[in-house]
Amino acid sequence: MNSAVIGASGYSGEELVRLLARHPNVTLAAVTSRSLAGKLVANVMPGLRHLVGGLEFSNSDPAELAARDDLDVFFLALPHGVASEYADPLFQAGKTVIDLSADFRLGSTARYEDYYGQPHPAPHLLDAAPYVIPELADEKWKSASLIACPGCYPTSVQLPLIPLLKAGIIKPSGIVINSYSGVSGAGRKVAEDFIYCERNESMQGYGMPKHRHLSEIEEQLEKAAFADCVVQFNPHLAPMSRGISTTIVAKANGSLQNIYSTWNAAYADKPFVSVLPSGTYPDTKYVTGTNRADISAVYDPRTDNFVITAVIDNLLKGASGQAVQLLNLKFGFEETAGLV
Repeated sequence: MNSAVIGASGYSGEELVRLLARHPNVTLAAVTSRSLAGKLVANVMPGLRHLVGGLEFSNSDPAELAARDDLDVFFLALPHGVASEYADPLFQAGKTVIDLSADFRLGSTARYEDYYGQPHPAPHLLDAAPYVIPELADEKWKSASLIACPGCYPTSVQLPLIPLLKAGIIKPSGIVINSYSGVSGAGRKVAEDFIYCERNESMQGYGMPKHRHLSEIEEQLEKAAFADCVVQFNPHLAPMSRGISTTIVAKANGSLQNIYSTWNAAYADKPFVSVLPSGTYPDTKYVTGTNRADISAVYDPRTDNFVITAVIDNLLKGASGQAVQLLNLKFGFEETAGLV
């Protein structure tokens, strides 16, 4: 199977190149970037010299890519609004498209416009594009050829919460989520807030009270709870390169034992989710560089709240690793192929 990474100049794109170049069932046949076209991938990404050989960045014209018979699956590592320019012709050409942008994560065009400040660029494709966290979605998504890969913050929130909301173990109202992301979550860009002297030894909240990922979080939690689910989502920029640590406060509607029995049943055969004992708190350093998520919970009898913690690598389980996991499951490869 031949794969292409469209928009490979960012951090998620670079991770996709690394994962696909060493994947046992996939050939990385094309890497595109408008700004880097004609340059050797090895010169731009020196750490991957041993994997990419003489592969060059190519130009990224959507119609030309859709017409290429030698490419089977496309990963879109592009900004929202831009990804649809590629998804539409590739989808119409019968290609498999795994989109890492936000363009197909929301089912509501009104919610998309509210949070992203522009009309949805391809509403006619929404019904064709399932939103898939592999551990949580049913099997029907595998027949789709356009797949929405969830965001990083929402993945760290949904993995612990979705099974509990479905089981009624937590109440859907009054949920407070505090998340802390490494600087790579902001993308590869030059801005004062992200230079070393500003971020080193410094923590900062941002995007409150209406961060874009809140739209995705609430939409998916409401589906799980079959109820309105208005949450307080507080993202923070942490002084680390990568990783997400999320702490969730939710009102108890069951016991701590109920939480663990539900999680253990939901993730018993899921290789990338580890349920840690209560009182053991997940640490980003143990998931960085992997496609894994660690989750745990404690109960506070003073407040009748559960305090739930989760960690992932924002660039892997929160983006590129999860995208490759989707590829593996859709095409019948080992779920862990090319991943750790």
